[in-house]
Amino acid sequence: MPLVEVTLAHGRSDEQIRSMMTAVHEAVLATVGTRPEHIRVIVREVPRTHWATGDRTIAEMFETPPED
Repeated sequence: MPLVEVTLAHGRSDEQIRSMMTAVHEAVLATVGTRPEHIRVIVREVPRTHWATGDRTIAEMFETPPED
């Protein structure tokens, strides 16, 4: 039973997430050789204030220009 977990910063529409889930499901089905009902796709959304890169949250990155 393949299980694919995707973590995204919060902010995408339900339609975008659903479309991605379909694409991931189809990719696993095409490459792994399992039955469709055995594929699991989990999407986790993280608040942009709870995800940091280089000590700046994603929210901060979109609020202010980066410093050189």
